[in-house]
Amino acid sequence: MRVILAAPRGFCAGVDRAIEIVDKALEVYGPPIYVRHEIIHNEHVVRRLREKGAIFTDDLGAVPRGANLVFSAHGVSPAVRAEADQRGLNVIDATCPLVTKIHLEVHKYLKRGYGIFYIGHRGHVETEGTLGEAPGRLTLVCDESEVADLPEMPEDRLIYLTQTTLSIDETRGIVEALGRRFPRLETPPTDDICYATQNRQDAVKVLAERADVVLVVGSETSSNSRSLRQVAALCGARAFLIDGPSDISDEMMAGAAVVGVTAGASAPEDIVQAVVAHVRRRGGGPNRVPVEDLVLQEEDVEFKLPPGLVRLWRGKRSETVSAPVGVTR
Repeated sequence: MRVILAAPRGFCAGVDRAIEIVDKALEVYGPPIYVRHEIIHNEHVVRRLREKGAIFTDDLGAVPRGANLVFSAHGVSPAVRAEADQRGLNVIDATCPLVTKIHLEVHKYLKRGYGIFYIGHRGHVETEGTLGEAPGRLTLVCDESEVADLPEMPEDRLIYLTQTTLSIDETRGIVEALGRRFPRLETPPTDDICYATQNRQDAVKVLAERADVVLVVGSETSSNSRSLRQVAALCGARAFLIDGPSDISDEMMAGAAVVGVTAGASAPEDIVQAVVAHVRRRGGGPNRVPVEDLVLQEEDVEFKLPPGLVRLWRGKRSETVSAPVGVTR
């Protein structure tokens, strides 16, 4: 047996930023820090932050007035922002900049008179946030089979936007179906599916060609992780979505000479390495199961943290460093 470990994999810049925002907010303000929804869709990350003092909730009514609240990486609607303001909450926004980009595009195209199709997963928090930018004015499309039953659009110009974490191939099928039904449909000048989602899907396609089994590390609630498993399966590999080593079964590994491992954009690297170590033990140990790195692309994207939070954090760190021994502040 051998293991092929794909790259890029795991945390993207938006996830790194969101987690760091919660960590720094805990340092600056102390616990509890309330987070609207899970900061990202990974049970390991959520558990670790909860242990530090983060409280995750979808109900702002459960957040005490004046408390510190972080918006998750998936973004929120203007209605949620207004509710937070009414409750006097100190909001720290961890919305991924790529999600914010789509929110801005919604208003740009509506202002220009476009009809907008939004391709996304019904009920997903990112989808709900984007639809909430213009309630009732975007047409949600979740599956290619829905296109035939869509009502005629009155606008002369039509365009589509997408959830950032979708499968590229799945989205392509929906876009093609929309184009056949509505020939005036325009293609946006830039893709909405994020760079990290695309890079991980490109890597898993190559991985699936070389591996008998592909293990995608990520939580079931993670849209981009589910998409990775789907892409690997469509490429012919036996593909499974797992949260960690304990999810790996004998049935998954049956007859596997080459095991491919990758991870969704919200999966921690230490969990990935624990999966690799588990697979190697099952195969007879590290000396008998080599690990090959499959690196398709290097990623160097970074997103800036909210400047106000950074200033407060630096001030807090400075106080701690300058405090005399035995004195706390």
